[in-house]
Amino acid sequence: MQAIFEPTSLPSPADGVPGVRERCATLPHVCFVAPATWPVLAGDAAIPVVGGAEVQQKLIATGLARRGYRVSMICLDYGQPEGAQVDGVRVYKMHKPDEGIPVLRFLHPRLTSLWRALKRVDADIYYQRTAAPHTGFIAAFCALHGRRSIYAGASDDDFATHTQEIRYARDRLIFRYGLRNVDRIIVQNPVQRARVRANHGRESTLIANCYAPPAQARADCAGYVLWVGALRAQKRPEMFLELARLLPRYRFVMIGGGDRGRRGEAYAQGIRVAAQALPNLEFKGFLPYPQADRHFDGARLLVSTSLCEGFPNTFLQAWARGVPTVGFVDPGVRRDGRPVSLIVAETGQAKDEVERLMSDDDAWRDASQRALAHFDACHSVDSALDSYEREFQELMRA
Repeated sequence: MQAIFEPTSLPSPADGVPGVRERCATLPHVCFVAPATWPVLAGDAAIPVVGGAEVQQKLIATGLARRGYRVSMICLDYGQPEGAQVDGVRVYKMHKPDEGIPVLRFLHPRLTSLWRALKRVDADIYYQRTAAPHTGFIAAFCALHGRRSIYAGASDDDFATHTQEIRYARDRLIFRYGLRNVDRIIVQNPVQRARVRANHGRESTLIANCYAPPAQARADCAGYVLWVGALRAQKRPEMFLELARLLPRYRFVMIGGGDRGRRGEAYAQGIRVAAQALPNLEFKGFLPYPQADRHFDGARLLVSTSLCEGFPNTFLQAWARGVPTVGFVDPGVRRDGRPVSLIVAETGQAKDEVERLMSDDDAWRDASQRALAHFDACHSVDSALDSYEREFQELMRA
């Protein structure tokens, strides 16, 4: 776990750095409203929560802190101290994950604790990612208090006419209000940009996801076929199990845990039982982000079976090492006119591509080099931070 300090012992990011104190005085205070990001930010392996949106917010928030920004984050109450600081990011608390009486908890403690936290932080810019009613509340708070707001998409479905990720009609209405009223919308790919324009009548800014690979991270040309994700129906993990059945000569590794709740856990348990019955598949279950990340070093190929994505962080973890990817969703990236990720439409086609890349070293090497070159050119943390800084400057001028 990262070092955590009480607020009274915290130094300023600018302390002792010549010229940075003056820069900090001119930079906006940025707050990330990121309810489930505390376990990823703090590296707390005891809390089984990890997701692409959370990883991206950690990378961006800590990167901005390193550049001298005052950065805050509002998270759920997992037991961390109020005002704790991790890697330059000060963390404020909302309600506990399951706190409150069903139905009534929508207002209290969920809305009330969020609103109080927004006021305590008193930031210049509030940034929120993933479709949720939080988007509407933040837009309203910023309009009322003269602050700036940013919504960043996490999935193509965020900008569809009917957002599947949000269960209740009430919450969908609040989210759509937020999309209409936030100051900026950030998207991950051209599909999302087109949907924002067509479905919501707004323009958006495309900022590519980023990733910081560990030193010496690399693919293993003698490695396995890897799958990493949440064990939920949208991710279609059963298709990966089918690939393992169809290709018994290759090793397969599966990493992922189930969602909270009886329905999510029942689905995940079915996947676990089926996975453990396959002799050529090693099922790892849920792993904290750093541990899951290390398994990319042993992979020759990554497969994504998800039905809908924004821009998979797993692709960046793979490409940074030169691990080719096969997926059912086109992330919209090309190099020399060719897709960086191999795109398939059904299980039989996926089987053929996996077999080709596992057996043909020349084809694998070509895909590996293309993936690595694209990552180096487009997905560094510094490149993403530069883009965000431009957005912040424009917002504050406005």
